Amino acid sequence: MTNRSAVLARLASLVAAAPRDQSLAVRLCAACVTILGADGGAITLASTRPERLTVSTSDGTSARIEDLQDVLGEGPGQQAFREGRAVVTHVDGDHGGPFPMFTEMAGDIAGPVTVWAIPMHPGGTTIGVITLYRVAGALTEGLDDAQFLADAVGAALLDDRMTAGMAPFATWSDRARVHQATGMIVAQLAITPDDALAILRAHAYASSGTLDAIAREVVDRRLTFTHTDHGVSHDAAASDDSTGSGGR
Repeated sequence: MTNRSAVLARLASLVAAAPRDQSLAVRLCAACVTILGADGGAITLASTRPERLTVSTSDGTSARIEDLQDVLGEGPGQQAFREGRAVVTHVDGDHGGPFPMFTEMAGDIAGPVTVWAIPMHPGGTTIGVITLYRVAGALTEGLDDAQFLADAVGAALLDDRMTAGMAPFATWSDRARVHQATGMIVAQLAITPDDALAILRAHAYASSGTLDAIAREVVDRRLTFTHTDHGVSHDAAASDDSTGSGGR
């Protein structure tokens, strides 16, 4: 990926194209698997706490890997959540390393694989982990892009009163503007309002801005989504940051 605009455009395209009867978490998980070239993945919230919840798995292997970490209380996802950093684990028959029980039992489940656990911390606090596995080779994108995507997905899953740790809406006009922008994205992408709001949240994270600021760009038509022969693209000149990290 060359910039954040490309990341978010691909994410929007895949969410818009997925079956409408799937939950947002399921579609976001599937999008991460596709964008990063993994064989499977899962999204888990509060990964080391009693209220730990796996909200989506892309396949049976991913589900069993998450169940294994839950039962053992160890694994890359657990460490990624505690330390707030990406953790890469090779399951290749060597049962040593930091997760000996997990490595041995994951090998029985999936055979030789590499597991990436990437924390979602769009507002600075880790809210969960995206865990991906691949049988052969690395992810198609680097860890920096994977981390950005994970944080964008985390922002999309946040409660709509707050985006990336930002304060709630200051006025009713802010809320009205967000509703208007959401409606415009619904019309442009033919997706549900919840999905459109998730896309707004992801853009707010990417630009280190507020939800209202991104909504204003949509309403003013400085940020628009369009269908192309290759999926969904957007003109985001006012909010794209292709060279930096958006202050994060």
